[in-house]
Amino acid sequence: MYPPKLQQIVDLFEALPDLEKRETLITYADQAKSQGPREGETFDLEDVRKDEECTDTVGVFLKVNPDRTTHYRVTLGPQVQTLTKAMTSILCKGLEGRTIEEVLEVPADFVPKIVGADLVRQRSQTVYYILTRMKSAATVWRNRDRAAALE
Repeated sequence: MYPPKLQQIVDLFEALPDLEKRETLITYADQAKSQGPREGETFDLEDVRKDEECTDTVGVFLKVNPDRTTHYRVTLGPQVQTLTKAMTSILCKGLEGRTIEEVLEVPADFVPKIVGADLVRQRSQTVYYILTRMKSAATVWRNRDRAAALE
């Protein structure tokens, strides 16, 4: 149902009690800085902005390989919340190597399985923000690709 790497992460979280889920989310949040662009990397799409529903600037960087598999990098401003940082790491790892179409088809119903229903209710916009931004980047890339094919 989910891409294999994302399914492994979902399975891990589903097996954890709530306290350990929160601790594991913090561990993922601590890894968020390592999800940013690395020196020498180039991207097909760069979307850096501050949206109303986020506390700081977020940059989503998308590289699409010739076989249409994706590679995401994300930068986060210093004020971005811990849960957004955690979801950044989870999604960058979980969607790595998936095609544009697979990314767009990922249902958001995995989020409560990872963060728990209580945090979803408390932080409803935050927990879905990064997934929405990644899908938006995939859509923009796909639309540009389609337009280029028509030229």
